[in-house]
Amino acid sequence: MNTRQDIDTNLLPKITRAEGSLTQQVHQSLKQAILTLIFPPGANVRKASVCERLGVSRAPVAEAIARLAAEGLVDVVPQSGTRVSYLSMEQIREGVFLREALELATVAKVACDITVAQHKRLSRNMRLQELLLEDQDGPGFYQADEEFHGLLMEFTGYRRLADFAQTVSLQVSRARILLLPTPGRIAETLAEHRAIFDAISARDEQRASDAMHAHLGQLMPRLKQLEHQKPHLFKIDPYDH
Repeated sequence: MNTRQDIDTNLLPKITRAEGSLTQQVHQSLKQAILTLIFPPGANVRKASVCERLGVSRAPVAEAIARLAAEGLVDVVPQSGTRVSYLSMEQIREGVFLREALELATVAKVACDITVAQHKRLSRNMRLQELLLEDQDGPGFYQADEEFHGLLMEFTGYRRLADFAQTVSLQVSRARILLLPTPGRIAETLAEHRAIFDAISARDEQRASDAMHAHLGQLMPRLKQLEHQKPHLFKIDPYDH
């Protein structure tokens, strides 16, 4: 049975009001808290608490929550309130399928076209991943992992690609964080990234594509296992049960 709890708004980063509209900043703050599981699936989102923590009125919070609902990250339940959406294996499978199509096309192009300057940036990211593995810094490694894939998409020259990839795989991003505490998973991910990096360095398009396919192919079996281990984080999908 799924549990319900209130979000701890004290964990919500305060906004700086430096860039973007107030609604955009509130939306981004809440979104990051959901994607990084600071606000777990099923948790109640109380607008008054968010307003107090961020020092804003109800209007930008309400607009931000409406955007999150459109993205599938929260559920607005009439006469019940707002809660962080549960993970859905159906949506995760779709996100993995779409993300893999984008990633394979990306790595094939980058293996052919990568510049010296781009290669240096990717190499620095790999060194950072190695340091984070040594420190056993799971959250830090996750950020470096995201940066690794983001750099590859940036190197294609298609400016909207990274944003589109994130949009189609929001549920995947949430679920992947749950895998980081798995013993040995960070080291395995680094080895998979190293295989991709080495293939790109050799400008071997086929090997780079194969390495990316192997890397992404690990995800669904692990997430399916996770669903059985932590069913309270997932909603029941009719096609899965």
